[in-house]
Amino acid sequence: MPSKNDLADLELIVPNLHRRYSGVTATNRMVAPKLAKRLRAAWFGSNRPDGIAPLGGLDLLKLWGRERPLIWHARRNNEMIAGVLLRALGWRVKLVFTSAAQRHHTWITRWLISRMDAIIATSDLSASYLKRKVTVIPHGVDTDVYAPPQDRAAAFAESGLAGRYAIGCFGRVRAQKGSDVFVEAMCRLLPRYPDFTAVLVGAITPEQTVFANDLKRRIEAAGLQSRILILGELPIAQVQRWYQRLTIYAFTSRNEGFGLTLIEAMAAGAALVASRAGAAELVVEDGVTGVLTPPGDVDALLAALEPLMRDPVSATSMGVRARQRVLEKFSLDVEADSIASVYRTLV
Repeated sequence: MPSKNDLADLELIVPNLHRRYSGVTATNRMVAPKLAKRLRAAWFGSNRPDGIAPLGGLDLLKLWGRERPLIWHARRNNEMIAGVLLRALGWRVKLVFTSAAQRHHTWITRWLISRMDAIIATSDLSASYLKRKVTVIPHGVDTDVYAPPQDRAAAFAESGLAGRYAIGCFGRVRAQKGSDVFVEAMCRLLPRYPDFTAVLVGAITPEQTVFANDLKRRIEAAGLQSRILILGELPIAQVQRWYQRLTIYAFTSRNEGFGLTLIEAMAAGAALVASRAGAAELVVEDGVTGVLTPPGDVDALLAALEPLMRDPVSATSMGVRARQRVLEKFSLDVEADSIASVYRTLV
C-alpha cells in the first residue's frame, strides 16, 4: 500500500470497479502503468496490473480533506458515479471519463457525463455521441509485446497447422464479432488456397454455445475441420504468439466500441482486412495498411481477402506498413502522452 508520503504526492487514481475481466479492463490495464511513469498514480479496484501501486479503501478515506486535487479517471458509469459521490462528500477530485461507445447514451450516462471535468473519446464516432467538448485519443498497444516474430514461417510451423500461412479472427465467438462471417468466407476460400489455415481465438460464453455449435456444423459440412480451428479462450501469452503466426488478420465485427484487436494484429505485422466498425476507419489507411469492407458482408470480405491470400508477399508488405502506422499513431506511449496532456489542463 502507498506510504503516507506517497498519498500526499498522489496525483491520479485509476479506478476499475468491475470484477469481471472485460475489454474496458484490458485497455485500462495496458495504459495505467504507462501513466504511472508520468504521474504519481494508484489503482483502485480489481485486476491491478504490474507497474502501478494499489490503493485500498482505507487509503482512499485518508485522502478526504486533502487540499491538492486528485484526478479520478473513470471508464464506466459506476466509476463516474463513485467520482461524483466522492466530490459531493468532500474529496477534491477532477473527474475524467473515457468513452468508447458508439451509440446514444442513456439519460443517466448523459447526466454523469455532464458532471465530468474532461471527456476523452477513443474515436471521432464515439465523440459524436457525447454532445460536448471532447478530446479524441485512440487506444494504444504495447508495441514491444505485440511485435512481429523474428521468423514468421518458424512461428507458424511451431503451431503444427497444415499449410504455410495462417489467417485469424480474434475475439469472443458471437454474431456481434462477425465470427459467422469469417467462417463462411473461409469455407468458400480455403478450398482454393491449400497453403492457408484459419483460426478463431476467443471465449465461447454459455449463451453463445448454440451459435458456436452452428459454426462447427458449417465447418464440418465443408469438410474443413482440420483447416478452420475454433481454439476458444487462451492465455494472453498464447494469444500474443498466435498473432505472430498470422499472415492475415480479419476484423469482422458488425459493431464495436474500438476494436483493440485491430491494432494488436497490425503491431504484430499481419495484413489487415477490417469491417467498417469500431475505430477501423480511424486506424486503417484503406488499401495501404489494410482493406476496409462493409460490416456483415461475406462477399466483400471474400473479395478483400482473396488477393492477399493469392499473393502472401504482398500481404507481408502490407503487414510491415501496418506495423509502422501503429508505431507512429497507436502505441501505448502515444496514448499515455495524450491522456497526460488532458490531465495537465485540469491540475
